[in-house]
Amino acid sequence: MRHRKAGKRLGRTASHKKAMIRNMVTSLLAHERIVTTVPKAKEVRRIADKMITLGKRGDLHARRLALSFIRDKEVVAKLFDGLKETYMDRNGGYTRIIRTGTRQGDAADMAILELVNYSAPSEAATN
Repeated sequence: MRHRKAGKRLGRTASHKKAMIRNMVTSLLAHERIVTTVPKAKEVRRIADKMITLGKRGDLHARRLALSFIRDKEVVAKLFDGLKETYMDRNGGYTRIIRTGTRQGDAADMAILELVNYSAPSEAATN
């Protein structure tokens, strides 16, 4: 029985799942948008919202807690300096999941996980 066991297993060992979630949260905060499967997006959303809440707190203990999970100093600096002001007046719901259909190879439900205030880079900025 899996009573009181929160979260999906995603067909991985605990250490593999933890490493995957860490990497995906780091990528989401760095790029503000990632493409993944729907179950993974739902799991990453839980942790990413907690990290943004730590960023909003802004104290030293919150920074150390974020560094213990994210482990990329540039991403943590972006979270505590840049994203903090963006989401300061928002009480949760920092991410959105946009379903995009199924994957060609295995028909897995795919989704785009992005931060709510994400704006796509313009064509002039990429050229």
